Amino acid sequence: MIFWIASYPKSGNTWLRALISSYFYSQDGIFNEKIISNIGQFPEKRHFNNFDYNPKIVTDTARFWLKAQEQINLNKKLYFFKTHNAFGSVNNNQFTDAKNSIGAIYIIRDPRNVITSLKNHYELNSDQALKWMQNENNYIYDVHRFKQDGYSDFQFISSWSTNYKSWKVQKKIPIKIIKYEDLLTETYYVFKELVDFINITTGNKDKINKDKLKNAVNSTLFDKLKNSEKQNGFSEAITSKKNDEKIPFFYLGPKNDWRKILDDELKNKLNEIYKQNLIELSYN
Repeated sequence: MIFWIASYPKSGNTWLRALISSYFYSQDGIFNEKIISNIGQFPEKRHFNNFDYNPKIVTDTARFWLKAQEQINLNKKLYFFKTHNAFGSVNNNQFTDAKNSIGAIYIIRDPRNVITSLKNHYELNSDQALKWMQNENNYIYDVHRFKQDGYSDFQFISSWSTNYKSWKVQKKIPIKIIKYEDLLTETYYVFKELVDFINITTGNKDKINKDKLKNAVNSTLFDKLKNSEKQNGFSEAITSKKNDEKIPFFYLGPKNDWRKILDDELKNKLNEIYKQNLIELSYN
């Protein structure tokens, strides 16, 4: 069965996967980049190799979302998958269902900090990034492999608000929603809660290994991940559209503080647009 690690882009999904992969896919809880590959992305081209889809049609792989998940689940093992996809349907094609999914963790981040990371990652200005976050029909795909693969790894992400709400309101599978900011300030305790949730949801009766938990937390500190990327690169970093250099994946991390970074005009726009979300999520 599939257990989802879901989020809107640039909300802490990679860090969360680093923690989870360190705990569940290592002997001692120590992170290295090879471990994170145990948590793949869905959807990706490889999931649709057995299906007749048109890679030139943006949404065509959506027809096979459920069938691809059925194939993944044939061996009845537990799989963690990263996704930025909204929970719902595209052209009446459901993203997932209770037959194929056992649970999910959704990590959400203050939209006023998301926009800064989006600007860096996708090389956008403030106006472009804000429109990107508000676009209800937004989708992503691997731009750099487009000529070869087309829209094979199409993900329908919708807007920041809709993406979050789609996972929050669904009733098909158990879900735990966490705030990136809570994971940042209370990493050990929040991650312990997540491991408990995963174990309970998946029927894993193993007791929590506190040493592995501590090692997972300590070996995935932002500065360590950033330094590792500087020395060895990072597989999920993308190439700049302006030159052939990689855009740093681990950008600001804890230093991404909208109060200090954003100008007053953008702050006011974001506060107004996301007013209800900010109140609901207790973002001051």
